[in-house]
Amino acid sequence: MTAVNVSVAPWIKHYPGSGETGAVVVFPHAGGAAVAYRDLATALAGKGIDTYVVQYPRRADRLAHPAHPTVEQLAADLFAAGNWSSAGPLRLVGHCMGAVVAFEFARVAEQRGATVHGVWASAGQAPCDVVAAPRLPTGPREILAEMVDLGGTDPRLLADEDFVELLLMAVGADYEALNRYVGGGRIAVDIHALGGLSDHRIDRDMLRRWENHTSGTFTLTEFDGGHFYLNDHLDAVADVISAG
Repeated sequence: MTAVNVSVAPWIKHYPGSGETGAVVVFPHAGGAAVAYRDLATALAGKGIDTYVVQYPRRADRLAHPAHPTVEQLAADLFAAGNWSSAGPLRLVGHCMGAVVAFEFARVAEQRGATVHGVWASAGQAPCDVVAAPRLPTGPREILAEMVDLGGTDPRLLADEDFVELLLMAVGADYEALNRYVGGGRIAVDIHALGGLSDHRIDRDMLRRWENHTSGTFTLTEFDGGHFYLNDHLDAVADVISAG
């Protein structure tokens, strides 16, 4: 088989597979840039599936792009950035904030006739919990405290004033979008929740609430580790996604 040529915006990073039909689309966490998911994308592409990692505005090569005020508008923008209907069945993988972005992307895809094979929601709140959650902080000190608590950021980078300035811009934009989220409902495709057994932010009960948002099959898979467990289980996570 040969991979279908999918035209995407230049800020979407492509990791070619070996010819399997369909594609994986990866959605980063709040404040995260596409490059943070290079290793996961490489592992997924190694399973034979074309993999794309999206870039949100206000970071990296989209630094000058204005932020979208809501998660729903962000997802619509990301869908419009590629001819996803040509990719075959899509596996949508989102980590933390990226999980709800992937969910909203799936809703847009369903409305516009693109085929979604499933959503893999990693270490993220279910849409119903995002809507009901207290507002996320948007002040600089509070955001930095959140980043330290979540982990996943090299402490040495947090001592770099230039890096912190860029991080605050990205996280602030993402948190504002999450604070305005009013989505939810159900999608027809399967949802697979993934999480770390020692994640102090997203526990098993929270992951199970993703079942409320699909009329298809729901599964839950947990790994050793905390909020960014996937960095220690790249091959295993890629196996779960490619086999689903």
